[in-house]
Amino acid sequence: MYLIPIAWLYVALMMSVAEATNTTGTVLGGVITFVLYGLGPVALVLYLMGAPARRRAIKAREKAETARLHAANGVADADGATDTASANPPDAGGQAPAASEDQAVAPVRKEP
Repeated sequence: MYLIPIAWLYVALMMSVAEATNTTGTVLGGVITFVLYGLGPVALVLYLMGAPARRRAIKAREKAETARLHAANGVADADGATDTASANPPDAGGQAPAASEDQAVAPVRKEP
């Protein structure tokens, strides 16, 4: 997989050496040639080629984290298996989530 980028870097290195050793060339020109024709394009191509692998790694990490959280909470996973014996769903008490507030404060209205 890395054979082509290595070969391209070799070609860019030879181009930069030819630029630097030419009678009208400079070392700065050789360095710029190597960076712009070699390192820049190879870094971009390798970054773009690595995108699917990074995406797979992120999804695997998220899946592992979700499985770990489900196991810690005792929630069934996609296969229907639970890791703990008491898998109670949340808010299974049957009570209202909170008591209603009393009407101690009168509603605001316009003065007549």
